[in-house]
Amino acid sequence: MLPSLDRGRLQEANLCGVPANHKIRVFLADDNLIVREGVRALLATAPDIEVIGVAGSYQELVDGAEKAAPQVLVTDIRMPPNFQREGIEAAKEVRKRHPGTGIVVLSQYDEPDYAIALLSEGAAGYAYLLKDRVAEGDQLFRAIREVTTGGSMLDPRIVEALVRPASQGTGLTPDEEALLQMLAQGRPMKAIAVSRQTTPADIDDAIEKLFLKLAQAASSGAAGALRRLKLLHQAIVDREEQGESLSRLLPTGIAEKLRREGRKFGETETLTVTVLMSDIRGYSTIAEDANPTILARQLNEHRAEMNRAILANGGTVMQFVGDSVMAVFGAPIPAVDHAQRALVTARAMHDGQAEVNARWAAEGLPAFNLGIGLSTGEVAAALLGSEERLEYSLVGDSVNLCQRLQQFAAGGETILSEPTYQALREAPPPFEGGGLQVEALPPTQVKGRHAPVQAYRIAALTPA
Repeated sequence: MLPSLDRGRLQEANLCGVPANHKIRVFLADDNLIVREGVRALLATAPDIEVIGVAGSYQELVDGAEKAAPQVLVTDIRMPPNFQREGIEAAKEVRKRHPGTGIVVLSQYDEPDYAIALLSEGAAGYAYLLKDRVAEGDQLFRAIREVTTGGSMLDPRIVEALVRPASQGTGLTPDEEALLQMLAQGRPMKAIAVSRQTTPADIDDAIEKLFLKLAQAASSGAAGALRRLKLLHQAIVDREEQGESLSRLLPTGIAEKLRREGRKFGETETLTVTVLMSDIRGYSTIAEDANPTILARQLNEHRAEMNRAILANGGTVMQFVGDSVMAVFGAPIPAVDHAQRALVTARAMHDGQAEVNARWAAEGLPAFNLGIGLSTGEVAAALLGSEERLEYSLVGDSVNLCQRLQQFAAGGETILSEPTYQALREAPPPFEGGGLQVEALPPTQVKGRHAPVQAYRIAALTPA
């Protein structure tokens, strides 16, 4: 049984409630034309899936996915130019540019080490299936639906390859066999605890005892399988309790900078930055009336578009919280033109979302209209937390003020703080065709401030 069988059946049962034009957009990559077209033909039989692009090499995959912005990438492991791990490396690059993209890896290798390597880098939204079994039943369909919502899936043969060598001749009880099976399927500790009606701590203890029993009875041939199981277990624990690895946990560029400089926890630096915060106007009303599955897809597309705009202008994505986005310009790498970059990004976010809204309108979906705030000033930037959980944080009045300013912005508008406005006045116009067109707002009292705040609305960023 696949780890997501019950969830997959629930999703299938709900397909009839999703309009036909709300299909999962899939990008398919395999250097073998016959395999690629065969998988494409198979996917065409699913009523809720459509293939929007194909590729036969690493570069075609990265470029094609960048243009098509799929919800799910289905890829082979080995492809040109070097026939090594191009598919997995390309998938990582796509995920970096488009967070939330689901990845289904199709492989002809049933070696568990490949699957463990994939899961060890954060399994949320990843599936690993074997090519010679994708036509059996609906395994590929369910994998695509699973990763679309952030789930993960392992081929049953991989699970069997993990379990059988480690458990043969060990005298495991049926209960221990069931626990070992769930572990090999890559299930999180919390999910196992729920299914067994106990606590994650009890499950952790049970797994440790299970490993001890396997180790005591393990033959030389079972030692390798036991090692793989322990690696898989560690990957699950790391993902669930510690989050993802440093490079994935911290915003883009920060992990590399921290490694290079040898920075320590709690060590701060003072930087002058411009903070950007955006929020979807009327999101609560949209969510109240929306199909949750479709709304999740809309949020995923929205976040990918915002992420693209921020990274394209040298910004750092700090966090996505619900329908809000926070980014910073000038940290962790200082930049003298941080205010300009932030303003160009705000324009790109509005324009990018307008294009997404136009696509959604053709499907009868509600538009997301953004209110954006920009605030410039000094902040203390620090790596806070512990070795188990790290967070790159900005502390300062500019961060708090940005949150207040974005609340003043109607859909399509961008509000600037006084320091941001002054920084932009001293810089060349950021847009072709002229300088800024701004409207000074009446000084306004905001929460947390003793004196009224002067802010500016940019007419050029307000849709006609």
